[in-house]
Amino acid sequence: MKQVYWMAGSSAASCFAIMLFLQRRTGIEVMFGMLGPLGAATISLMLAQRTFRRQPEALTRFMIAAFAAKLVFFGAYVTLMLRVLLLTPMPFVISFTSYFIVLYLIEALCLKRLFGRGMYASR
Repeated sequence: MKQVYWMAGSSAASCFAIMLFLQRRTGIEVMFGMLGPLGAATISLMLAQRTFRRQPEALTRFMIAAFAAKLVFFGAYVTLMLRVLLLTPMPFVISFTSYFIVLYLIEALCLKRLFGRGMYASR
């Protein structure tokens, strides 16, 4: 759970720092570019950790289902942001892509650490 707080806190702090140097509208687009990946990564990580603690053998099934859900979510999210809210594509897409890559890298490292602890605990 501590990793989720770090992900959220560092994302919010970096977004706020970036927003200080941008126009208000561009800052809002950067913020929306952060919110989607942050929400999906934190929820996914929390549920994966819970699944691993309760039923480690169910984690692969959960990850496949989560992947499918994220495909649908991100498609809808990007469409909503660009077609309904009419955000300027360039700042939104740069922010979205950057946060997506960094947050999912952090999630992968957290899962690797979780799996390593689980393997050592079984010995």
